[in-house]
Amino acid sequence: MHIPPRVLTVAGSDSGGGAGIQADLKTMLALGTHGMSVLTAVTAQNSLGVQGAWELPAEAVRAQFRSVVDDIGVQAVKTGMLSSAVLVETVAELLADLRVPVVIDPVGVSKHGDALLAAGALDAVRTKLLPTATVATPNLDEVAQLTGVRVEEEADMRRAAAAILDFGPRWALIKGGHLTAGHGDGEQAVDLLTDGTEEHWLRAPRHDNRHTHGTGCTLASAIAAQLAKGDTVPLAATVAKDYVTGAIAAGFRLGGGIGPVDHGWRLRGEH
Repeated sequence: MHIPPRVLTVAGSDSGGGAGIQADLKTMLALGTHGMSVLTAVTAQNSLGVQGAWELPAEAVRAQFRSVVDDIGVQAVKTGMLSSAVLVETVAELLADLRVPVVIDPVGVSKHGDALLAAGALDAVRTKLLPTATVATPNLDEVAQLTGVRVEEEADMRRAAAAILDFGPRWALIKGGHLTAGHGDGEQAVDLLTDGTEEHWLRAPRHDNRHTHGTGCTLASAIAAQLAKGDTVPLAATVAKDYVTGAIAAGFRLGGGIGPVDHGWRLRGEH
């Protein structure tokens, strides 16, 4: 009997299905793993933005985590929306006891600019959560929130990575997708993966598609899925970058705003 690698996502729900827990589980399935979830918050969310968010109690998060880990077990964990210092500290405490790869996506704002992390939780992310990470995957806005480093061009990404690594993760993946034309190579989406010694520049074509809701969740989940399958961090990040690039290319319109990436593009043999 084939039992797929098991990956746990600890994140919020996106009622529109494009990001959050929903994106994580779709990604994990698409990459041949069994996805499980610890829900941290419920959002009312669609293609236009986040209309409301309700955090779950810490005891509910802790109970979900223990229920899954103690019975089913996990080969990798990915975290997403942890909206308060209490939740950040609760999850960091739970992760500290695990001996599996952990991908921390320090979600600060939604694709539409809605705040998903309380300002008072930033210190807990820096001092409690990031030290548990095998890989931390901040975008440029999250780098600025956490470190004060503003990335204006590719050369700044090294400083951003060093600042993130100072908080304790083994690897930092600085996502440069928000760099605009005229800064770096406007025709490519460029990410930097480094552990402070090795450097891997991950480049992919920049697709002219505004339907990119869920890219951060998808990339982090893809890395976790590949780590659960036994990949090294550089290989996992490379495979994940390829997967999310295809998902962006196949992104589609939903509602009146920004549609989601297409998590199932490989399953249909597209692109």
